[in-house]
Amino acid sequence: MSRPGLILKLRCPDQPGIVAKIANYVAGHRGNLVEFNQFSDKLGAKFFARLEIETGDLDVEADDFIDGFGTLGRSMHADWHFRRLPYRMRTAVLVTKTDHCLNEILWRTQLGELPVEITSIIGNRPNCRPHAEHAGIPFFEIDMDADKDAGFAEIRRLIEEQNVELIVLARFMQILPDTFCRDFAGRIINIHHSFLPAFIGANPYQQAYQRGVKLIGATCHYVTADLDAGPIIEQEVERVHHFHTPTDLVRLGRNCERTAIARGIRYHVHDRTILDGHRAIVFPD
Repeated sequence: MSRPGLILKLRCPDQPGIVAKIANYVAGHRGNLVEFNQFSDKLGAKFFARLEIETGDLDVEADDFIDGFGTLGRSMHADWHFRRLPYRMRTAVLVTKTDHCLNEILWRTQLGELPVEITSIIGNRPNCRPHAEHAGIPFFEIDMDADKDAGFAEIRRLIEEQNVELIVLARFMQILPDTFCRDFAGRIINIHHSFLPAFIGANPYQQAYQRGVKLIGATCHYVTADLDAGPIIEQEVERVHHFHTPTDLVRLGRNCERTAIARGIRYHVHDRTILDGHRAIVFPD
């Protein structure tokens, strides 16, 4: 969206007339609805929506538009969130040794596909430092071997100091403390090398090979205190054949991971996800 605008995310109990009420509010303030995605969850009796609104012709200031929506939102018993456009989300990327997910994020950011500002790349190994230096992004190596608590305290300090809005675990091979997960809930995205919860633990591709799987995949999800059990944002698969070796599965798996994490980040930073308990409602573009 090139013109000034807003993204509105909303969830509320399902009820008649929601779409008309929101559309009338936007039209009544001379806003232009560029996109209106909605989902009525009949089983849970909930309503979810994501709107993009051009605000260049508003007959009030954007602040007044946002504030005024409160009356309508409260009448529907809704939770809602506005984001001003354009914007770039301040993002920290955490890594260990492997770099394929990091490279995908850097490449898509450079292309302008991801509206993010990568404030830093944080690693518990030095392997990804050259990629950070090439991209002109600060790299912080933090020792997690001697004292994990101290290491995570330093990561927290960096994130808070840099006003980070999104934390991406790009194959960061450390388990986050429960308090860290809770304090940054809904703001940490991870990529996992399988369809969760299958083939967890060490050597997942060797396990997959030994089981003769026909599909392998990767899962991009929000991080919670329950290990690898957070709301799923995106999943990607590759077909496996009998002639594929464990090395081939690693190659195919990397492709899945790169695609899934790129889409997951894209959906998050474009406010296309709404958390609903253990799941994420996603409005893809």
